[in-house]
Amino acid sequence: MRREGYAVMTRITPERVKAMGRVALVLGGWAAEREVSLNSGAMVLAALRELGVDVTPVDPRDDGIERLAGFDRAFIIVHGRGGEDGVLQGALESFGVPYTGTGVLGSALGMDKLRTKLVWRGAGLPTPEFVHLQAGTDWAGVLETLGTPVMVKPSREGSSIGMAKVASVSELEQAYRTAAEYDSQVIAERWIEGQEFTIAILGERALPVIRLETPRSFYDYEAKYRADSTRYHCPCGLAAEEEAQLQALALEAFRQAGCYGWGRVDLMRDGDGRPWLLEVNTVPGMTDHSLVPMAARAAGMSFEELVWQVLLTSERTR
Repeated sequence: MRREGYAVMTRITPERVKAMGRVALVLGGWAAEREVSLNSGAMVLAALRELGVDVTPVDPRDDGIERLAGFDRAFIIVHGRGGEDGVLQGALESFGVPYTGTGVLGSALGMDKLRTKLVWRGAGLPTPEFVHLQAGTDWAGVLETLGTPVMVKPSREGSSIGMAKVASVSELEQAYRTAAEYDSQVIAERWIEGQEFTIAILGERALPVIRLETPRSFYDYEAKYRADSTRYHCPCGLAAEEEAQLQALALEAFRQAGCYGWGRVDLMRDGDGRPWLLEVNTVPGMTDHSLVPMAARAAGMSFEELVWQVLLTSERTR
C-alpha cells in the first residue's frame, strides 16, 4: 500500500517506454566504487529490461566513453570519480545526450565534501565543524579545535572508502596518510554523537527517512555492503513533524549544492535533537543493500517504478 503523498508521478505506458528511445546504462568506470557500480548496474539493467526499455550497458572503462554518442539518453549508475563528479556529465553534454540526475556543476560540487560543506556553511545550513588536513598539519591542534574523536575522510571518495574514526594524534596522522592514498584532499570532521539518518530525494520530494544502526564504530563500507548486523529503520522512529523537518532540510541542502533529479542526503541528529548535514550523493547505490530502493519501498514503489522515475529525470537535461 502506498504511503499518502508518495503516489508514482508518471504512469508507465508502452508509449512512454518507446519514447525513451535507445538508452545507455552507464556503469562500472574506474573509481574505487567500481564493484558497487557494477552491482547497482546489474539490478537497474534487469529493471529497465523488465519495463521494456531498449537499454544497452556501457562501461566507460572497457567500452570507451565515445560509445555513448548517438544514444537517445543515458542512465548513469557510475559511482565515485569519473561518473559522479561531473566528468561523465560533461562528456554527455558534449555528445548532446540527455542523462539522469544532477548536471555538471552540482555533480562536481556534491562529490567534493569539503566544498559542499563550505557551500552549506555559507547558506547557513548546519554541518559539523571541520579542518582541511595536509601533510604539515598540526595534528594536536586539529584535535584541540574539533575535540575527540574525529572522523577523517577523503574529500572526493564515496561508500566510506578511506574513512576512519580516530581519537589520538598518532591515529589522526595515520588516518590522514591512509585517506591521502585515495584523494589528495582530506578533511577531519567533528564527531557527532547521535543517530544517523539518510533521506532519498526523487524529483522535488523527499522519500521516507531511514535511520541507520550498526554495531560497528560507524556506518563504514563493511556495514553498508556486507554486514548482516546493520539495521535499517523505516519508519525512522521520529514524530511526523520531526521527520518532515529532516526532509525539508535535506531538500534545501540538496538544492543549495546545485543538485536535482534524484540523490540522497546523509545527516546526523545529536542528543539535543539538532541535525548536522554530512554529505550529498548524486548517484546513490541501487544494490540490494542500498538505501534509495529501501526508501522507495517504504513509499509504496517497486524497484521498477523507482528506476522508471530516475530514468524520467533525463528529460530535464534535454
